[in-house]
Amino acid sequence: MKAAKALFWGSLGALAWTHVGYPAAAALAARVRGRPVRKGGGTPRVSVIVAAHDEEDVIERRLENLLGLDYPEDLVEILVASDASSDRTDELVEAVAAREPRVRLVRAPRGGKVAAQNLAVREADGEVLAFSDANATWAAPALRKLVRNLADPEVAYVCGQLRLEAADGTNREGAYWRYELLVREAESALGSVTGGNGSIYAVRREDYVEVDPRFGHDLAFPYLMVQRGRRAVYEPEAIAFEKPSRDIEDEYARKVRMFEHCWLIVAEGDMLRSLDAVYRVEIVSHRHLRYGSGLLHLVLLGSSFVLAPRGSRAYRVALAGQLAFLAAAAARPGLPRYYTLVTWATVVALANYLRRGVPAVWVKAEGTR
Repeated sequence: MKAAKALFWGSLGALAWTHVGYPAAAALAARVRGRPVRKGGGTPRVSVIVAAHDEEDVIERRLENLLGLDYPEDLVEILVASDASSDRTDELVEAVAAREPRVRLVRAPRGGKVAAQNLAVREADGEVLAFSDANATWAAPALRKLVRNLADPEVAYVCGQLRLEAADGTNREGAYWRYELLVREAESALGSVTGGNGSIYAVRREDYVEVDPRFGHDLAFPYLMVQRGRRAVYEPEAIAFEKPSRDIEDEYARKVRMFEHCWLIVAEGDMLRSLDAVYRVEIVSHRHLRYGSGLLHLVLLGSSFVLAPRGSRAYRVALAGQLAFLAAAAARPGLPRYYTLVTWATVVALANYLRRGVPAVWVKAEGTR
């Protein structure tokens, strides 16, 4: 019984901390000891890199959007890093490049997104390297808003705000994402974010790191910058738009692939090395415990089953609450189903990582184009 009680209260406490306690504590701490970024109005030369694999449906739209940004034309180049595209992606990019000298195609052998980005960086000539997904759209001032943060000599990396459009189907990613952005804003005010997003971010050229191609920049870059004594911040006024997966089930499949890379970095990325105490707490609270939430829920449910028949009323209430939540998730699409599937995705992703490792190549999420 003692072991079951320890598991019950330990898992419950960890879940409550990562989902509620830590976001509240981070927001409060940011108000008390915030570190504002010293933003500037300069316009350094920027290389915008778009990684693409078979993106014929969206690549022309992406290029036209980037060409129309509110930024001096002579200070922007756009490189499409084509990861061995087998459709008309390369042909369409070359057609745009023929009439627009700011656009270049960089052909890469099939090696995944990060490998294609690394190759494009070697051919880029900007002081600042900005990155975007092929299916994203940037607001006109986004690039200017993004790079102004790099006027602060402490800042090496900055990510913008991704706004998800309303899903065509049952996906509830938008609700979670709004919550995530609030946590990100608090972390940035404290010093550095613990994660970015692939739709809109930038890094100083001298701070760019060629990470393991199986790692994504989203999770790897922020903590690597902090390990080097730099800051990774969030700029909410640099706005990008993207279409989410259509249905919760599609989002579940996307999350499994994403969490496989997260587990890889947790296990092999040496995330906690050379971090100050505050940022180490952020990483453990927001990343490690969040990725472990599926395992924590299994421990909580299992210990509840053990304790409910012979323990106090609190254990019976806890078990009833968990079973009611699972019943709601099974009954119809909505936030309970979204949370349940996304949380279960962390467990499946861990099993996949342990069984077969993580490939460097990526697959487009259904319905996001």
